Amino acid sequence: MRLSFLLFGLAQAKYIVPGGRWHDTDGNLINAHAGGVTVDKEGKFWWFGEYKPEDQVEGGGVSVYSSDDLATWEHHGLALQPIPEHPFISPENIIQRPKVVYSEELDKYEMWWHADNSTYGLLLQGLATSDTIGGPYTFVDATAPLGNWSQDFGIFTDYKDGRSYSLYSNGDRKEGRDVYIARFNETLTGLEEVVHRFDKFDLEAPTIIQTDNSYYALMSHKTGYRPNNVVAFRADSLSGPWSQPFTVAPLNTRTYNSQSGFSLKIKGTKATTYLYLGDQWDSNSLWESRYIWLPMDINDKKKTLDVVWHDVYDLDVKSGEYKAIKGKEYRGINAKTAGNAFKQEAVSLSHAIQQ
Repeated sequence: MRLSFLLFGLAQAKYIVPGGRWHDTDGNLINAHAGGVTVDKEGKFWWFGEYKPEDQVEGGGVSVYSSDDLATWEHHGLALQPIPEHPFISPENIIQRPKVVYSEELDKYEMWWHADNSTYGLLLQGLATSDTIGGPYTFVDATAPLGNWSQDFGIFTDYKDGRSYSLYSNGDRKEGRDVYIARFNETLTGLEEVVHRFDKFDLEAPTIIQTDNSYYALMSHKTGYRPNNVVAFRADSLSGPWSQPFTVAPLNTRTYNSQSGFSLKIKGTKATTYLYLGDQWDSNSLWESRYIWLPMDINDKKKTLDVVWHDVYDLDVKSGEYKAIKGKEYRGINAKTAGNAFKQEAVSLSHAIQQ
C-alpha cells in the first residue's frame, strides 16, 4: 500500500481516524492494546488495554482511559499494576487481552485476561476486582477455565438476558486449536459450562457482536503480529448452529491491516452503529501499535457482516449515527503545521482500498 500523509486539526474535531497516532488529552500516545471498552452506569466509555513499555517486555500492566465520545480519551494510569516477583502479574508474566465487566451480584468490577508465564506454558485466565471501574484492580486468582487451556481471551455480554460469556482459544497444542464460548456464573467469578466450541478452526482473538436477530463471532487467523483476513461466523443463538466462516473485509486489505479483538454496539436515539475495534500491530515497536476502529455494515436478512473503511469519520454516540468526513487530501511531506494541526501518517487510505 502507498504511504501517505494527511493533515488534521483533531483537537476540536473529535473525529475517529483509523490507523492514526491517537493521543490522549495530555498529548501522549494512547497505549492500550488488545483490550476492550466497558460502558459504566452513566454511559461513559472506559477503555482497558495492554500497556506496552518501549523496551518491548511483556507484563506492563493494564492501562485505562475514559471518554464521553469514543474520540477524546483521558488517561487514568494503570488499572492493574505489575507486582515484582508475583507468580502471575510480575513484569515477566504475560498480561494480555484484558476485559472488564460489572458484577451486579457483588457490586464490583471484574477484570479478566489471558494470564501466562513468559513461555506461554500456563494458558490461564486471570481475575482481578475493583470497587470502581477505573481501578486500581486487586489480583484474585489465575485459573484454567473448566480445566482447559486459555490463550487469546474475550468477553461478551448478551443484552437480552444480561448473561456474560468467556471467549477463548485453547492454544496451539495438538489437543487444542479450538475456540470456546463458555457462560460465566451469576457473580462473574468463574465459568459454569461450555455453550459452544468452534472445533479445530485454529483461530484466535475472538469477539462477538449481537443484533436483534443474530450473533456474529469474529476471529483472526494465527499469523503473529502480521495482519490477516478476519473471518466471521453467524448464528441465531450462542449454542449454534454456527455458519461456516466468511471474510469481513476485502481480501487484499488483510482486514485493513488489523487483527480482531473487540466489538461495540452503540444504540442511539436515531440509529444503532456496530463497531469493529481492531489492533494494527507494529512488531518492531509494539508500544506504538495503532488502532483500527471501524463501523460494521450488518444485514441480518442476507446474514452478512462487512467492516467498512473510512479514512476519517464522526460518530455521535448519543444519536448512534456516524458520517464519513470528506475533504481535500494534502500530501504532508513538505508541509508546515501550526496550532493544533499535525502530520498524520496514514498506512491505509481509501485510494488504496478496493471495496
